[in-house]
Amino acid sequence: MIEGMDEFVPRPSLRGGHRMTLFGWGNPRHFSRLPAPTVRYFDIKANTRVVAACHWQPEPWDRPTILALHGLNGSSDSHYMKGMADKAFARGMNVVRLNQRNCGNTEHLSEGLFHSGLTEDARHVIHELSTVDGLTSIAVAGYSLGGNLALKLAGEYGTEAPPALTAVAAVSPIIEIGDCTRALERRENVLYEWNFVRELKKRMARKDRFRPGLFDLTHLKRIRTVREFDNRFTAPHFGFADAEDYYYKCSAMRVADRIAVPALVISAEDDPFVPPDPFRSPVLAANLHIDLRISPHGGHCGFLGVPTPGNDGYWAEMQIVEFVAAKHAARPRSAATAEPLEQLAASWT
Repeated sequence: MIEGMDEFVPRPSLRGGHRMTLFGWGNPRHFSRLPAPTVRYFDIKANTRVVAACHWQPEPWDRPTILALHGLNGSSDSHYMKGMADKAFARGMNVVRLNQRNCGNTEHLSEGLFHSGLTEDARHVIHELSTVDGLTSIAVAGYSLGGNLALKLAGEYGTEAPPALTAVAAVSPIIEIGDCTRALERRENVLYEWNFVRELKKRMARKDRFRPGLFDLTHLKRIRTVREFDNRFTAPHFGFADAEDYYYKCSAMRVADRIAVPALVISAEDDPFVPPDPFRSPVLAANLHIDLRISPHGGHCGFLGVPTPGNDGYWAEMQIVEFVAAKHAARPRSAATAEPLEQLAASWT
C-alpha cells in the first residue's frame, strides 16, 4: 500500500450503497481554493473537437498532471472532477478536466457520438500534452465510465505507453459494461436508469439541433433503458453488432492483463450497479501493476468519510492524489525529463 493511503471508513450516517450514492449525487460542494480554469480545445480529428478546463501551476512542465475523466452524462464540472482537481492543485499538481466528446454541452464541437470504450480523446490529449507542451508526468484518473476508459487506455498501450504516462486511477469503474447494464436494470435501480436515460435523450435532442437529421430520433421518446439507447444509437453508429457486442468489446477487462503502468482501482461491494465479481477476477489479481482496493462500503463514486479539519471526507479523491504523487516521485528520470525548462517554456508562448 502506498504510504499516506488508507482504508475507507464510511461516514456512519451514509452506510449503505444507495444512501452513499445518492448523497454524492445531490450534495452541493464548493471549491474556494480552486482557481478559475483556462479553457483548452483539442482537435482530435476532422469534425471532432473536445474541450477541457485546465488548472496550471506557475511552472507546470515537470509537475505531475492529472487528466481527469468523468462518468456517463458527467462533464468537467461534475463535483468529483472539481473535488479531485481541488485536492490535486493544492498539492502542486496540474489538472486537465476533460469534457469527453459531446459532453458538457459540447455537442456542437463533434459530428459523431461517444461510447464507453472510446479512448481516442484521452490518447490524443496525452500525446499533445507530452509532445507539444512538454509535460513529463501525466496520470489519467477516471470515475465510473471514465474509470473504464482510464484502465482500457492503459491496457491498449500495454508496454508501449508514452514515457510521460506515470499512472492511471479508476474509481467505481464499469470494467464489465454488460454486467453493469444488467445491474442497472434491476427494479431497485430504476431511479438511476431513469436519470441516465433522461440525460442521454437530452443529449441526442441537443445533437439534432446542431446536426439536424444526422440521427433518426423517431423512436427516441420510446426508449426507457440504457440498453435500448445503445441498441438504437451507440452500437450501430460505431459498427457494433448490438449493445451486448459493444459492451463486451469496450470493457476494460478485455485488456486488463496488458496494463503495464501503475494502476489504482477503487470500488465498493455495495455499489448499486457496478457488481463486485469482476474485480475478483484472477486477471486483475495476477497483474502486479494493479493496486486493487475493494471496500465493503462506498456506493457508486461516493466514498464519503467523516470530514476532519482540512479534509472534506471525499476519500477516493484523496487516494488518487496520494497515488499520483507517489508514482510521480518514483518515476525514472531520463534525458527527456531533464530538458531545460527554458526550452519547454518556448512551446507555451
